[in-house]
Amino acid sequence: MMKKVITVFISLLMILSLAACGNFASQTGQPSTEEKPMESTADNVGSVESGTSVENTEATEKQPEETEASGNAGIPEDPEEQEEQGTKVLVAYFSATNITRGIAGHIANGLNADIYEIIPEEPYTDADLNYNDNNSRTTIEMNDPDARPAISGSVEDMEQYDIVFIGYPIWWGEAPRIVSTFVESYDFSGKTIVPFCTSGGSGVGSSATNLEQLTDGADWLPGKRLNGSDSQDTVMEWVNGLGLDFGE
Repeated sequence: MMKKVITVFISLLMILSLAACGNFASQTGQPSTEEKPMESTADNVGSVESGTSVENTEATEKQPEETEASGNAGIPEDPEEQEEQGTKVLVAYFSATNITRGIAGHIANGLNADIYEIIPEEPYTDADLNYNDNNSRTTIEMNDPDARPAISGSVEDMEQYDIVFIGYPIWWGEAPRIVSTFVESYDFSGKTIVPFCTSGGSGVGSSATNLEQLTDGADWLPGKRLNGSDSQDTVMEWVNGLGLDFGE
């Protein structure tokens, strides 16, 4: 009888021990089972955030393209909606010694106008400009009314200009022959021409009227002699007193 009791007691102890071991194993294994989904979830969260960031970036980068595509690309603008252009002004000048260049720059800056330098294909040397030499290039050219020195380059789209200032030094009481080349190279019909000159003392004289005879249909204003030392304010005082509408 005693053996049977001991046997039953030992069996109960073994059952309790096994049950306790099972619970311990289950409790100690739970965290490691839950950590993996958490790590996986963390990765998934990272992927979602990264994916969202990429999508947002793509949307931001594509937005300008979509805006352009939804704009007026390829659709002719309504002429009534186009902003009216102001008066287009060109300041063209020839300057062998850079004196006339300064005046031309003042006018162009004051009017926000385009500027064009009349550059000879064959530059003038100091010897060419020796007025005391009867055989110098300038002396020979100015003694020949038909001389037309070649110009390097040209004005692009002369038709767009409404007002053209033409500046030059006075040589032998006249505009250099290369200015005649320039004047004869374009159609100034319907344009307003404003001549100006620089010199050591001579005025415009007949230089402007002689140039006017080389054009047809242009409105020539009286010329003006300016000093190379004149300030922009002085030059613009003359320009603004011409009574011309320069627009905006």
